[in-house]
Amino acid sequence: MGCLPILSLLLILCLFSSAPAAGQSAAGTARAENDPRAESDDLRRSTVKFYTVIKRPNFYEPWQLGYQQNSGGSGCILEGKRILTNAHVVSDQVFVQVLKAGDTRKYTASVEHVAHDGELALLRVEDPEFWKGTIPVKLGELPRQREKVAVYGFPIGGDELSITEGVVSRVEVGKYTHSQRDLLLVQTDAAINPGNSGGPVFQGGRLAGVAFQSYSGSQVENTGYMVPVPLVRRFLKDVEDGRYDGIPDLGLHWQKLESASLKAFYGLGKEQGGVLITRVVHGSPAADLLKEGDVLTSLAGVRIADDGTIPLRGEERVNFRHALTQFQAGETARLGFWRAGKALEGDAKLKRFSGLIPGPEYDKRPTYFIFAGIVFTPLSFSYLSVWDWKDVDPRFKYLYDWALPSASRRQVVIINQVLAHDINIGYHKLNGAAVERINGVPIGDMGDVVKAFEGPRGEFHVLELDHHAGSRMESDYWSDPGTRLVIRAAGAKETTAEILKRYSIPADRSADLN
Repeated sequence: MGCLPILSLLLILCLFSSAPAAGQSAAGTARAENDPRAESDDLRRSTVKFYTVIKRPNFYEPWQLGYQQNSGGSGCILEGKRILTNAHVVSDQVFVQVLKAGDTRKYTASVEHVAHDGELALLRVEDPEFWKGTIPVKLGELPRQREKVAVYGFPIGGDELSITEGVVSRVEVGKYTHSQRDLLLVQTDAAINPGNSGGPVFQGGRLAGVAFQSYSGSQVENTGYMVPVPLVRRFLKDVEDGRYDGIPDLGLHWQKLESASLKAFYGLGKEQGGVLITRVVHGSPAADLLKEGDVLTSLAGVRIADDGTIPLRGEERVNFRHALTQFQAGETARLGFWRAGKALEGDAKLKRFSGLIPGPEYDKRPTYFIFAGIVFTPLSFSYLSVWDWKDVDPRFKYLYDWALPSASRRQVVIINQVLAHDINIGYHKLNGAAVERINGVPIGDMGDVVKAFEGPRGEFHVLELDHHAGSRMESDYWSDPGTRLVIRAAGAKETTAEILKRYSIPADRSADLN
């Protein structure tokens, strides 16, 4: 069973036995102290429904957009006349409207900031009429196990506000489907369904989190998740300067040190803890400080246990990577590590970091370049997602899971397809092959592809492919792993223009390659 993003919902909870509401409601009616109905009315006034029109990029034909689709979700109103929701509710949007709970008029909204890694987004509505009678939610604290929460939103099957209640069952670091990042999340048995996405989850009348995904299937029941309020606070702080910089990552591969023999081999005593660094990714924040074979023992002064966990609060423990979410990009984190029998420390300047094969991409057009009908594009998670995962070439799966960037290779460039023409006869069935060299030039990224075609080898352009990085050519072409494509240089540029016209393609490259 996989984590499926939930496309619509507004969470607004009434934990009604907490702090009393004071003053008067927006309608001017005096409230009785500890009146749960008054608190519920406030939360209802904070909840909105999303109507989103989206057009997603086509990663197989990257010069095109996909079909227009309608989606939805939920959200809540924050101070400063902003609306909070999930990133996936508004990703690849072309038009967004919001509807207040109990209202009949939809208002046009604009996206202000999106945190695709942390599954959050902020929007604004310019029409002052929208804000009349609204009450901003107040941020609460990270809930604990067995504490009651309420989810407000607009799940599938109705236009009226839905409120479901449950308890917190688990707090842990887990996978965010939208971004494929491992971040802190809170599990609850409160019903979270498609349409609840982006809706507020309340505890004691304050925002405890934002509903964003759930498990479905015959073997799981009542398993929904929220982005917890600490990550909401982090997001709001990140965008205070007017831009979103992202959640930093160290760029490490590591393994647990639960084996006594493994610890002894690296010179650690029984009471010393940490995780073994197995790879340090080129260009990552940790690259100038750590190296393979080091043992990371602490992060920001917090000791890391042999199983890779750190204390959260009390007896609760979570994966040590959660500590990175306490930092903003550009800040430094103190790392403690063990190397060659010595305890050392050093500072790593943190930043958002992506590996060789980037994860899911949104709100941007794919990169591509076409020459003589050969379509080049970088390998990415979004490209692989064009197919059912079981049908993805195993070599590409391996590259996505394990391949690392280097100084000479920043992207894996592939031939996506060949647009048939006389100039490329013999290669029409080639697709999904990784490119190693063009005209003798090693290909480290898409920019290298463009430059390489400026210098043919005499009368020809020569492309060298790496079959070990995937290719779907007919079996006859698999005999030599150093497969070459050769194109006559004379007239190739003119032929490219002819091919673009034949296939109604507006340009030979994406805007980012101009």
